[in-house]
Amino acid sequence: MPTTPLTKEQLENRLLALHEASLELVREMSIDTLIEKIASIAMEQVNASYAAVGILDAEGRLEKFIPMGMTREEMDQISHPPVGKGLIGELMHTKDSIRVAEIKSGPRSSGFPAFHPKMTSFLGVPIYQGQQQLGQLYLTDKRSGGEFTAEDQQIIEMLAAYAAISISNARMYKEMITRDRALTRRNENLALLDQLASTLATSTDIDQILDSGLTQLMDYLRLEVGEIFLRIEDSKNLQLSHHRGEAVKNLWKRPTYAIGESTVGRTAQNGIPVVLNLSEYEYTDLNPETKLQGIHQLAVLPMTGRRGVVGVLCVGACHPQPLDDLEVQFVQAISAWMATAIENVQLNESGKRLAVLEERDRFGMDLHDGIIQSIYAVGLTLEHARLLMTEDPVQSTSRIDQAIKDLNHTIRDIRAYILDLRPRQLNNENLMQGIQRLVQEFRANTLIDVNVQGAEEDLSVLPETQAVALFHICQESLANIAKHAKAHHVEIVVWKTQDRALLEVQDDGRGFDLNKVKLTIGHGLSNMETRAGNVGGAVDISSEPGNGTSVLAWVPLPEFDPLIVE
Repeated sequence: MPTTPLTKEQLENRLLALHEASLELVREMSIDTLIEKIASIAMEQVNASYAAVGILDAEGRLEKFIPMGMTREEMDQISHPPVGKGLIGELMHTKDSIRVAEIKSGPRSSGFPAFHPKMTSFLGVPIYQGQQQLGQLYLTDKRSGGEFTAEDQQIIEMLAAYAAISISNARMYKEMITRDRALTRRNENLALLDQLASTLATSTDIDQILDSGLTQLMDYLRLEVGEIFLRIEDSKNLQLSHHRGEAVKNLWKRPTYAIGESTVGRTAQNGIPVVLNLSEYEYTDLNPETKLQGIHQLAVLPMTGRRGVVGVLCVGACHPQPLDDLEVQFVQAISAWMATAIENVQLNESGKRLAVLEERDRFGMDLHDGIIQSIYAVGLTLEHARLLMTEDPVQSTSRIDQAIKDLNHTIRDIRAYILDLRPRQLNNENLMQGIQRLVQEFRANTLIDVNVQGAEEDLSVLPETQAVALFHICQESLANIAKHAKAHHVEIVVWKTQDRALLEVQDDGRGFDLNKVKLTIGHGLSNMETRAGNVGGAVDISSEPGNGTSVLAWVPLPEFDPLIVE
């Protein structure tokens, strides 16, 4: 039925109404609510019985299709939503609007699915932003009868322009919110990683590392169960080490797997994390209780350090929301950190064992080259004395006296080794009191004359870390003198300046060539340098063959020390 053209005043009123309605669109940031508002405004503007808005994804496929004008029961009866055929499909690939008086009579019509309401007139307008189509507006059946007019098309095309801006804004807002949430989560992840790193870096106990890492990870991601399999040292087997969570006693059927065997072993072998969906698939190596207790998802990740895989981390979740990529990356980062911390502890233990072996080798060589050879020489002297007893008693007696003297010297050497091996600490003493105790023991075991100089009151409030460092440097110096110097006299002087405390230990022994002494970890000279350096100080060692040795060490005094205030 023919329609009467709008008057100028009527058109102006429609445009004003459209403008006011469209202002509401640009304020809406929810994409779903926005689409419903666009469809509702379109229906109202052209007095249509039905309306729909289709939204395309980045690849140009129909992502959303929101209809208006039908009841929920009518929509539920329709066999399937639009799939992009007929007029809908054509509108998805054109920049022009489509307006027809009779849908079914047009060559482009593909008909309606079962239980779809019968529709006659049609107006379709694409929603474009620049060269990109964002979606389409569909309108059918004017309530007043007849077909849609050119003025209707003009109004809906203007609405489509407003809709393009609104949809673009809503998408940008959604992306911004998504990025903000992702950034917030990453910051939270980094904060937990930083906290965990502090724990792992300062821990020397593997059980504590695993317990802290697994507990914090499960609490943060709200996981119900977690297990760690560690590689047994010098073998190709993985042993269950830690289990957390009451949802299930064991995730897997066995507590031990060979590398390459089962999911746990294959993860250790190939170093690739896997996420198991227990709701859809069956896994024969899992404990049947795992699925029965409601575990929906299981992440199995290699614990990879610098030297390879040291174990496998398994975490399970009961909530149906799957672990996303960011969460899996986070779990993988924690597993790698735990692996590195475990390696550090193992390397530290290996270093300690190696240092002990080096010390044993050194003491063995010293005992063999020094004390054992001395005892052997005494044996030869006594053997010679026995042969001279009848022929030359005087010479024989002289030989026996010499053997006794050599044995006494050997006893002093043995005492020197005992002195070096016994651990010493400052036991509720200040530095000078501790040094005096060292000197008393040194005199008793070596019979070497020692002179100590230093004002006890000047150094009584020296901070413990600095005092302990100088104490051990003095101990190392005396031990070296006892074992190597063959000295007769030792001078020990302790004093302070405005900003440091100093210790000098000087002997009149045989000295040595500094260029030929290898400063290695586990030897006295290297230990002294390390102790001083650890508290911000230094050690200077000077020696020449035949001219004795001097060890000068200093440590810094703390700022604003009351001792240095003028």
